[in-house]
Amino acid sequence: MARWTSFNQFLNEAQAADPDNRQTLVDDLLREHPETPWIEGTLVTFLFTGVGVERVAVNLDIIENDPPFIPMTQLEGTTLWYAQRRFRPDDLLDYLIVVDDPMTPLASEQNLLQRIARHWRIDARNPVRMSTAQMEVSVLRMPKARPFPDWSRFNVPRGQIFEHEFSSVQMHFENRKLWVYTPPGYDPQANTYPLLVLFDGQWMLGPLQVPYIADALVKHKRMQPTVIAMLQSGSQSQRVQEFVSNDRHYAAILTELLPFLQDAYSLDATDLGVGGVDVGAIAAAYCALRNPAVFSHLIMLSPPLGRGQAQERLVEYADRFASARLLPQRIFQSVGRYENRKRFYDPGLALGLILQRREIERGDIDHEFIEIGSGHGLVAFKAAFPEALAHIFPVRVEEKRQP
Repeated sequence: MARWTSFNQFLNEAQAADPDNRQTLVDDLLREHPETPWIEGTLVTFLFTGVGVERVAVNLDIIENDPPFIPMTQLEGTTLWYAQRRFRPDDLLDYLIVVDDPMTPLASEQNLLQRIARHWRIDARNPVRMSTAQMEVSVLRMPKARPFPDWSRFNVPRGQIFEHEFSSVQMHFENRKLWVYTPPGYDPQANTYPLLVLFDGQWMLGPLQVPYIADALVKHKRMQPTVIAMLQSGSQSQRVQEFVSNDRHYAAILTELLPFLQDAYSLDATDLGVGGVDVGAIAAAYCALRNPAVFSHLIMLSPPLGRGQAQERLVEYADRFASARLLPQRIFQSVGRYENRKRFYDPGLALGLILQRREIERGDIDHEFIEIGSGHGLVAFKAAFPEALAHIFPVRVEEKRQP
């Protein structure tokens, strides 16, 4: 039976104890509760232990300060530091523990990467993490948040991934990576398959785990067996230039990438989808708006539709969706509750209402919109992808009936 049913119960006992005995209580606590954060309803307690430490904080992007830190308090006479905050029941947020950071504003930091590498770290006691090539973050998953598993651990039949090099005359780039996922049981002689093109392929294949998610969805008959092409993007600065309302990028997808894929794989040319995250979602929307007869399925995760870089082109998208004679038949859209309101959240809600009204009044689209208790980042995108894939390529009724 647990000795402490809440962190505050422990804290009251430890503060009342002889200072010489407090570290023993801390050691007992961490043996009893080896994983953190400690979640009690909506109250979350972050914990850290360290010797010779002067300052500790929790870095959370939703904190509206600069730096966005929650200072931690040291339990006197021990190595334990703690901080408490209430969250919404469905929040799903990434965070880091900040140790001996100068606590100066990030806006004036001249070498932010060096500062992060020196002072910011994952929560070693939290097994829920998101890893990228650049860094690793810890994930706070509240009790009613969307699932956030490591999809590679599921024991399901696996598809295959083939790596190609793709060059574009239209976009003037050469030898970008193109990863193509074929679903379990892929048989080019017996079947043709739907195709989904995703931008920022390095994220789709890596931290977002799209192929692993697809494997699980196919196994449990939540998604049709689908070929997924994941195209590597350029640098962060190139992404805006290439993805936002770019006719050449659209032409490269339509006249160069699709023919390449149709030659190499057994595809149903009448069943194509396109999707992306952030400005990659804008690139997908541009393709779908230009040619909804070809791109009849669309995924938009957190598209930037408001104030900020390239806003004069981005703010036009809501009107383009509203006035379009024809739209993709199936559309999935998501936004994060803690994303920048003017850039993502408010215009995302507005577009969602436009599409929901279209679905009700005209019935020519099937639109799903979700709000995730997250900020703008890979954690939110990964949490949304299972619903996105299941919505745009659902299993047909007759396929569900098969054993």
